[in-house]
Amino acid sequence: MARERTSAEDYTTPLKRLLTGVVVLCLLGLFLVWRIDSPRVERFRAAVIDSVMPGFEWAMVPVNAGLSLVSDVQSYQRLTEQNRELRRELQQMKAWKEAALQLEQENARLLDLNNVRLDPRLTFVTGVVLADSGSPFRQTVLVNVGARDGIVDGWAAMDGLGLVGRISGVGASTSRVILLTDGASRVPATLPASGQKALVIGDNQVAPPLDFVENPSEVRPGDRVVTSGEGGVFPPGLLLGEVVIDPGGRMRVRLAADYEQLEFLRILRDHARRERPAAAALLPPAIPPSPAEEAADVTDLAEGSDG
Repeated sequence: MARERTSAEDYTTPLKRLLTGVVVLCLLGLFLVWRIDSPRVERFRAAVIDSVMPGFEWAMVPVNAGLSLVSDVQSYQRLTEQNRELRRELQQMKAWKEAALQLEQENARLLDLNNVRLDPRLTFVTGVVLADSGSPFRQTVLVNVGARDGIVDGWAAMDGLGLVGRISGVGASTSRVILLTDGASRVPATLPASGQKALVIGDNQVAPPLDFVENPSEVRPGDRVVTSGEGGVFPPGLLLGEVVIDPGGRMRVRLAADYEQLEFLRILRDHARRERPAAAALLPPAIPPSPAEEAADVTDLAEGSDG
């Protein structure tokens, strides 16, 4: 058995080498023929291609499919990258859109502030809202104007549409504004449509109640409510809002000021109104006694000492 295998290998090995050499020589000859630049060789090459290539179409199918698959994968990768880039650009555009909307709203509010028609005797200073109280029991905001800007305690604060509140506490560079919705707010008001007097009382809700109306039957929903100027706290004619009726049948005021977007406030400089006088100033001045009263007092003191 070992001798038979050895003899078979002795014949097979030289044959493989011979075939390998023949294939190499054929390929080398084909390469040399293919590189020759001659009209006859060119016609020979064309004839070989015309006779061989049609029979190899079946062999080219998987090659073409593979190339198409590679091309599709590359196209998918390009589309994926383009999609990511478009998403990034869309996010940037959304950010720019949001910034543009905020600037548009801010510009509209500033235009409203500039277009409000007030008493020509009143001047104003515009401040930026820095923060709010954030408390359901205290409705106030902080603005970036104070004593250095000439702000006085009690002056009215408005946005571009209506009255927001009044100054309640002045610092060097900031002031606190107590809003109309605060529980401590009381604003004398009037309804021009019916001439009724009323009082807008804050109760820490969005629409404060309208109380102490002289003739409630003459008041209609939608009637404008403005400050009456009584008490000397607010100038007359400042817009508060309009009358609405809540589900319980109580009259309330839908405020004209946009409390959800308080960014700028106009502080009205009412030069005719000064700060509240101190407690000592409220007392009347002492009246000096007359000469007769002084003599009587001296006599009483002398008699008391003798006794």
